[in-house]
Amino acid sequence: MSAAVSAPYSLSTCIEWHFAEAGDLAARIHAAKAAGLNAVEFHLWRDKPMDSIAQALDETGVGLTGVCVDPRRSIVDPAEHAEMLAAVADTIAATAALGHPPLIVASGFRVEGMSEADHFANAVAVLKQAAAMAEEAGVILLLEPLNTRLFSAMYLVSTTLGLDIVEAVGSPNLRLLYDVWHSAVMGEDMAHVLAGRMHLVAHVQVADMEDRHEPGTGSVNWPDVTATLRDLGYQGAIGLEYFPTVPMDASLELTRKTLAL
Repeated sequence: MSAAVSAPYSLSTCIEWHFAEAGDLAARIHAAKAAGLNAVEFHLWRDKPMDSIAQALDETGVGLTGVCVDPRRSIVDPAEHAEMLAAVADTIAATAALGHPPLIVASGFRVEGMSEADHFANAVAVLKQAAAMAEEAGVILLLEPLNTRLFSAMYLVSTTLGLDIVEAVGSPNLRLLYDVWHSAVMGEDMAHVLAGRMHLVAHVQVADMEDRHEPGTGSVNWPDVTATLRDLGYQGAIGLEYFPTVPMDASLELTRKTLAL
């Protein structure tokens, strides 16, 4: 059974968007391994061939750095909390054969008329319950801030707010997923928002500005990004969640060169 990858600065390819020419996700895992990668991630699982994915992970020794809780349900709307917790339970069970990978949670949309304090309190309350489930199963939940360009009404679009929620929940099994592209879209200063709180971050994803392509195609200062991760003590995987502009061999070559990895 494959385990989630924790080696410092290993690259994790998003097989949802990468190696499409190889075929289904199981074939993409083999293609990623052939390309010299030892970790992969993908999005929702209910429409995926989970048995063949598990087999491919076992055959290749590739680790899985993230799968989304499916279906996505709101952490701020109490009317969806029961469904959200059921989705966490289902996802924990469904991904056990994949090595108990980290499970990604998005916030859901703002509730009209609800105060900021209530949004925050509702998120903390349900995530405490979800984190308790994760603790029992030996699984890490990853809370992911997104951005308002993609989702204008999304509640969690701030790294600082996401870290505040993680701190308020207070569970070792809830951590933040920091996405460089989402953060850049929101105009955040990476070093500032992560200073003193990198221990709360368990996964980092990368893509370049403006259009979410591979590092080296846009305006992100990647030497600053990698220096910040190093200086703040990040030692997890770096997820390549971008839309490639060239064939994957060339895309990975550019990415590795740009990130100096």
